[in-house]
Amino acid sequence: MKRLTLADCFDPDGERFGIPTYPWRYAPDGMATRRQLRIRGLRPGGQDIAAQMLRPRRWREPLTAYLYRIDLAHPVRPMTPARWAALAKANAARRRCPECRRDAGYVIPPTLGACVACAFPEEQRAA
Repeated sequence: MKRLTLADCFDPDGERFGIPTYPWRYAPDGMATRRQLRIRGLRPGGQDIAAQMLRPRRWREPLTAYLYRIDLAHPVRPMTPARWAALAKANAARRRCPECRRDAGYVIPPTLGACVACAFPEEQRAA
């Protein structure tokens, strides 16, 4: 694979990449990433990707950030009491140990699959 340079990432007509492409941090006015939309209280709202930004890296694929049109974005849906309750229930389930069934007081890491006391019982006895 040929290494991309910053100049290779400038394709506003979309001839090379299929969609308009800009170098990292050179997005045109009126376009934003998902995170930038969220900061403004907006969401893409089902619109297609309008453009992309590429950031070349030395030995790997370039980083890609997709851009959406701000004028077509929709407001973020408000949190309802039912959504707050569902979120609280999901977060509580992430804290409950599947082995001892206690609230661990922290989110249980998926790599352990159980609270620290259940994952390393021999170390807990020594302490």
